[in-house]
Amino acid sequence: MAEQDNITQEERPANHRKLIAMVAVAIPLIALFAILGVALGRSGGVPAGIAINSAFGEVDVDPDMARDFVVTTFGGQQLRLSDLRGQVVMLDFWGSWCAPCRQEAPALAAAYPGYKAQGVEFLGVAIWDVESEAKRFALESGAGYPMGVDTKGNIAIDYGLTGIPEKYFIDVDGRIVRKFVGPVSDEILESVFSEILTN
Repeated sequence: MAEQDNITQEERPANHRKLIAMVAVAIPLIALFAILGVALGRSGGVPAGIAINSAFGEVDVDPDMARDFVVTTFGGQQLRLSDLRGQVVMLDFWGSWCAPCRQEAPALAAAYPGYKAQGVEFLGVAIWDVESEAKRFALESGAGYPMGVDTKGNIAIDYGLTGIPEKYFIDVDGRIVRKFVGPVSDEILESVFSEILTN
């Protein structure tokens, strides 16, 4: 009996560390599902009139004003989405923990300077993320556009996110005109920006 007690006491620190690790993983997962659940609840599920194009991950939307928000960029600037009115904006929701986001990030970083010269602004918002990890991700990807973290999940809820990466293309008047769920290719970016910039 004493031998069993000794084994239990020796194993206790290791078991305690395992339990802490499991809780550390479970809490963010629960938070993500809560955010997505609230977003779906607010929108009543998938709203009527929205269809998913399975070929490109495009979601058809009725042009509507993009909900305004403020995000603190990694450079410490308070940036309001409406401050970008007059420019075409690609609003990109992502996370440092998201494998498709990581695969797509270098291409977005490389594409940004060319579109910036045409009056397009990219804005990246990390959701359900640790700020230090998100900053490291942005640095590694070489992104030169404004990025910040949606620390409370409010922006994600307001936009009814269903997955990431998720992109909203906003025209110069502040209306959402295109939306994609999942990574986008250079060809998609070129097609979307060409259409918006010529209208």
